[in-house]
Amino acid sequence: MCLMAYALHLPSPKLPMNTQESLWIKTSLLGGLLLCANTEGLTHVHFMAQPPALAPAPAPWAQPLLHEAARQIQAYCAGRLRVFSLPLTPAGTAFQHKVWQAVLHIAYGTTCSYAAVAKAIGQPQAARAVGRANNANPLPILIPCHRVIGASGKLVGYAGGLAIKQSLLLREGLILQAGLWEEAAN
Repeated sequence: MCLMAYALHLPSPKLPMNTQESLWIKTSLLGGLLLCANTEGLTHVHFMAQPPALAPAPAPWAQPLLHEAARQIQAYCAGRLRVFSLPLTPAGTAFQHKVWQAVLHIAYGTTCSYAAVAKAIGQPQAARAVGRANNANPLPILIPCHRVIGASGKLVGYAGGLAIKQSLLLREGLILQAGLWEEAAN
């Protein structure tokens, strides 16, 4: 269950796109998350155990998006949502965007190797670069980089830590057998 804390701010007229607002939420599966948005969409999800000190509440223009993101993440954590439908505006290079777009196509409950993502974007020799792009993903969970695993089937790297990556994969119904991840037999 997500718990939200906020207070109202007076609206700001004609906000520039780089205006950022945030909302800290607590989830049972992932712990604390700081959700950040600009006027175009969500920009960051930060793993953060405690709410930031003196964090202002989101401005009224940002509240609907941040609250909907919190609602969808809560539903995902509870196993009631498989696909997010939120506007995402991550900052990154053209290559990172290409990788993140490919990662968005990895279905719930499945995994893909870094090499397979590299092949999918037409750069089969770029598996390490795909790993770096995943590491730079500012929207973990929403851009499901936790579904990308090593070619051997082992967990490798995750911004929130391998324990959270494992929790996310378990939530999606994957099972760990002999140290390797695989889809559960139905």
